[in-house]
Amino acid sequence: MRRIAVLLFFVLIGLPIIAQDPVLKIDKSTYKFPSTQQGELLEHEYQITNTGNSPLIISDFIVNCTCTKVLLPKRPILPGETHPLKVTFDTTGKYYFQDRTIGLVTNTSKKHSLRFKVKVIPKE
Repeated sequence: MRRIAVLLFFVLIGLPIIAQDPVLKIDKSTYKFPSTQQGELLEHEYQITNTGNSPLIISDFIVNCTCTKVLLPKRPILPGETHPLKVTFDTTGKYYFQDRTIGLVTNTSKKHSLRFKVKVIPKE
C-alpha cells in the first residue's frame, strides 16, 4: 500500500511538468509570392507564436534545396510571444512553378512546416 502511495505522489508531482509543453502556432503557414523573374532573391516573414506554457525552441529547419534559407531565432520564444521567422528563396536556376516546404525542428510534440509557392519566369 505504501508503494502505491509513493508512486501516486511522484505521478502527481510530475504531472504539471509533463503538461507544460510549448505550442507553436503559425499565422498563415502557406504563402504565395507574385510571379517573379529568374535570379531574384525572395523574402517572406512567417509569424510564429508560442501559445503554450513553456519556452519554444526552433533549433533547425529541413529543406530539399540549399536555395531556401531560414533565419532561426537566437533565443527561445517565451509563452505568449510572437516572433517573425524570415525565409529567403533564391530563384537562380529555378523556373516555372515552385512549391517548397520547410520542416521545422522544434521542442513541441507535433511536426510543423511552412510552405511557399511562386511562378518563376525564366530568363530568355
